[in-house]
Amino acid sequence: QVQLVESGGGLVQPGGSLRLSCVVSGFTFSTYTMSWYRQAPGKERELVAAITSTGGTTNYADSMKGRFTISRDNAKNTVYLQMNSLKPEDTAVYYCKARNYYNIDYWGQGTQVTVSS
Repeated sequence: QVQLVESGGGLVQPGGSLRLSCVVSGFTFSTYTMSWYRQAPGKERELVAAITSTGGTTNYADSMKGRFTISRDNAKNTVYLQMNSLKPEDTAVYYCKARNYYNIDYWGQGTQVTVSS
């Protein structure tokens, strides 16, 4: 059974940091491209960052470059999103997604991030 479980969300003040984790089970994690997406209320889900199966290549949405870092530990079946210098506009539900060679996607249930003073 495929499972992606996000954690690490919460309430943080502007300028603060959070580290999200997504633990995966039920498939061969090391062969999947992993991504983080987010969806704010009333908005479309958008790509935050992605990382290839080996971790050799990453890419980021322009508004996250320099603030967010995606990484993965294939030994732990886990992908991370380090978020620094958080802004109120980063408030959203953050989801991890796994995509395989056949472009089949699996999604987690999401974790809420709220940036507010």
